[in-house]
Amino acid sequence: MEKRVQVSPPLTRGPSAFIPENEVMQANGLDERTNLLVEEYSTSGRLDNITQVMSIHTQYLESFLRSQFYMLRMDGPLPLPYRHYIAIMAAARHQCSYLINMHVDEFLKTGGIAEWLNGLEYIPQRLKNLNEINKLLAHRPWLITKEHIQKLVKTGENNWSLPELVHAVVLLAHYHALASFVFGSGINPERDPDTSNGVRLIAVNNFCVCDLANDNNIENASLTSSNFGIADSLSELEALMERMKRLQEDKEDEEASQEEMDTRFEKEKKESLLVISGAFDDEIVSTDVSRYVEDPGFGYKDFARRGEDHLPTFRAQDYTWENHGFSLVNRLYSDIGHLLDEKFRMVYNLTYNTMATHEDVDTTTLRRALFNYVHCMYGIRYDDYDYGEVNQLLERSLKVYIKTVTCYPERTTKRMYDSYWRQFKHSEKVHVNLLLMEARMQAELLYALRAITRHLT
Repeated sequence: MEKRVQVSPPLTRGPSAFIPENEVMQANGLDERTNLLVEEYSTSGRLDNITQVMSIHTQYLESFLRSQFYMLRMDGPLPLPYRHYIAIMAAARHQCSYLINMHVDEFLKTGGIAEWLNGLEYIPQRLKNLNEINKLLAHRPWLITKEHIQKLVKTGENNWSLPELVHAVVLLAHYHALASFVFGSGINPERDPDTSNGVRLIAVNNFCVCDLANDNNIENASLTSSNFGIADSLSELEALMERMKRLQEDKEDEEASQEEMDTRFEKEKKESLLVISGAFDDEIVSTDVSRYVEDPGFGYKDFARRGEDHLPTFRAQDYTWENHGFSLVNRLYSDIGHLLDEKFRMVYNLTYNTMATHEDVDTTTLRRALFNYVHCMYGIRYDDYDYGEVNQLLERSLKVYIKTVTCYPERTTKRMYDSYWRQFKHSEKVHVNLLLMEARMQAELLYALRAITRHLT
């Protein structure tokens, strides 16, 4: 029986619907390094579309593939089929059929029980018990408490050991965040040499391909009639660089008071709740995907829509990745802490010192604003960071894009991707997506690991 989720064929050739094929190919050519990495770390043994797009940044790709391979294939607390089923459950929260199908194949290849692919009611109670934490991590991780952890580790015969639970949480956070990358980068379904038209239907998402099509038509119509000239986007770029320079100079001149810093964070946090992307219609979840989803209506959006704008603040220094999360993960699930740490550092420090056509630019403030804005949407606050910078550096269309890719990636469209930083190169926008993905993964981990630490103390 066909276990894959049905999808429409891609509209464009190449690995991404947003990035011209030649730009991806040009960037990685037939990079030997990439091929070696795929041989060593790809579980499917093929160069898939995600890897092709990521390989624009080979250094990062290596960290990414190593940590993903470790959590899927190396010694760890969970049996291999469980790992892939958890990936399916995570991807299904965002209706990401691209990842679902990839892991349906891997689940069967590693000896998974085919019947489980009929949906959640066919899986063991133990896996079912992960539904709640999967849902909270994906959409409102600040709600996770030590009670959720206790429930999982103290349920008699179906209980999870702490090492197993940490492995599961790392997988869930990884695949929620990877769904953000898949949608944010417009990753196309894989092409299959075995089928007549070359398309093996693995989708970006179930209704996305037609949405992308509609969106492109609107976009083309509006762009031809629009007065957005190259001059406008060039002056946009110059203005952004000017603001970066000014922030640098202001920093040297004056320090804002702690109170002022508090206020700026709260303002930014409140405003981030009101950044709305697309219409808030209740989306139809295809039945194909819905078999893997419990409580499909639950999302990040509800809480902004109902005016429940009280998002508690998580003071980063009370529980940091470096001082707390990292050591807990390493203690319970050996080397994964080192691999994740390397990946977080890699993306945060990755720079080519360029911005669009400019060279020798220090982009630190911009990278930090992107990372911290994602954490701000999850209520995480760095005391030593001035959130006024976020407002200075991230224009409205970029904020809408970040919010969408991070909180409801299944709604990302090519128009959103095209509308921000129009002078920037595609490789720079892929870098943005890598930053958003890692910031999101780290935010989810911080909330889950903090709850596990509280359970232990």
